[in-house]
Amino acid sequence: MFYIRQLFKLLLIMALFCSIVSPSFAANNKYGIHVAQPSDEDIDRAADLVNSTGGDWGYITLVIHDDDKKVDKWQPIFDKLRERSLIPIIRLATHAEGEYWAEAHSESVGEWVSFLNDLNWVVKDRYILLFNEPNHASEWGGSVDPKSFAKVNETYARALKEANSDFFIMMGGVDLSAPQNPPLYMDAEIFLKQVISEIGVDDYNELFDGWSSHSYPNPGFRGSPYSSGRTSIRGYEWELSLLSSMGVKDLPVFITETGWNGDVLSREQIAEYYTYAYEQVWGPDNRVVAVTPFILNYQGEPFLKFSWIPKGNVGVYPEYVRVQELEKQAGTPDIIQKGNMVIDLPTQLVEQSTYHFRVSIENNGQAIWSKDRGYDFFLDGVDPDSYRIAFTQIRPGDNGIINVYLSTPEELGTHQAQLILYQNETPIIKSELWNYEIFTLPSLMFNVSLFPKFNSQGDDFELQIFNKHDDLVFRKGGISVYDGQGSLEKIDNIALGEEYRIVLIKEYYLPRQTHARFNEEQNNVLFEPLLPFDFDGNGSFEWKDTRIFFGSLDHIQRLLP
Repeated sequence: MFYIRQLFKLLLIMALFCSIVSPSFAANNKYGIHVAQPSDEDIDRAADLVNSTGGDWGYITLVIHDDDKKVDKWQPIFDKLRERSLIPIIRLATHAEGEYWAEAHSESVGEWVSFLNDLNWVVKDRYILLFNEPNHASEWGGSVDPKSFAKVNETYARALKEANSDFFIMMGGVDLSAPQNPPLYMDAEIFLKQVISEIGVDDYNELFDGWSSHSYPNPGFRGSPYSSGRTSIRGYEWELSLLSSMGVKDLPVFITETGWNGDVLSREQIAEYYTYAYEQVWGPDNRVVAVTPFILNYQGEPFLKFSWIPKGNVGVYPEYVRVQELEKQAGTPDIIQKGNMVIDLPTQLVEQSTYHFRVSIENNGQAIWSKDRGYDFFLDGVDPDSYRIAFTQIRPGDNGIINVYLSTPEELGTHQAQLILYQNETPIIKSELWNYEIFTLPSLMFNVSLFPKFNSQGDDFELQIFNKHDDLVFRKGGISVYDGQGSLEKIDNIALGEEYRIVLIKEYYLPRQTHARFNEEQNNVLFEPLLPFDFDGNGSFEWKDTRIFFGSLDHIQRLLP
């Protein structure tokens, strides 16, 4: 019994440890960057930075203001992040009112929830930061108010969670260096204790999923990366210890702001500091999920000193190059895979034939389906050597077409197949089962007359058959017609019961067409009389044909009865 209890304790400890890294994926690329304006240029710069040297699915922190809740603006940005494999961390913000940012209010939560829920997110986890450094009066309507901040955070977190459980909620990071000088500033420890007490530890543990930390190297944003404690790049350790003492559960850490002052330190020194921080501090710490330094590109005061892009928006500073060169890991975030394939294929095929089928597919999930991302379609139940499937990239929200090229064997009988979309070796989307039967090749007899002749015959007729997509599936020339009747013993590449357009061609005559459905026995079709008005062979009657006709005695004699 003692050993059972010990084993149970060990399993519990392991479960708690595993819960620290709670984003729902195993492999994770911690590298990220904070971006002020999500232009295509800066998104590309961010991806080139954080997804380099083996990395994939790094992070990008973006800010959305309450007067910028526009789906038609932000969905294309999210789609660009999807294309560049960047996981967004979205900080909600209010708007400027004079020298202050307006205080957030609970009454606005409905608009935020509606907007955020209307977006097709890049990955399953929807990372949300609720506002910013609220222990500064300038960030909360001109007066620090932990009770108001707590109420707003609880209201927003609860509403977002009720709307969709994929929302991953974090309080906005606090300034760990702020003095205790209310109402302008409040010490981080005092502020956090009041906020969590106001929400209640149990409710806090229920509603919040991660911890956003502003682990800046202070004082003056010039501190050593070797330092520890509250005002260092290890500031999150102090925060986690404080949270634990209040009964808050272990939370994965997102360092959404950090960085050194480029006005007082050389850029080479900053590059060295980042190298040490990533390789020796943040990287080895399993509690840290993402680090998004502030800021990639800021072309004016007061944040130009933190920018990784020089003034003039040209080139990059050494810290960009150094972090870009650091070895990274390819992340594997959970991505919602959802779609539908419409199987509307013929059920009666014929032997020794080749078919081109089009299958409609809807991508209603989050992934971009393309071969270079590991996606491919397979026809399960069919010899791999007898089919080929071609498709182009299918993005979320797209209705795509899959082209299936299938060759049937000589063996007759019933068959069953299923179209499956795989990502690498994992099945993603499956179609309904396709049941079909293979029959022998059918024959065709046709009747036709040649105007104005009384006896219609010749050995230069050509028959063409087109499917419903207007693809030419059968063609045979040199067909003999005697006394107005011709025949073909074996018609391949057609599906029984399907409607086809059949075209009959003869030199100097306008083509005639009819429609028919083939069955497995004898098939008969009747063409309208062929009219001798196509002497230039372009398939239509024009004035040019008249000139050719009357300009040649041979043509007139050839067409007389």
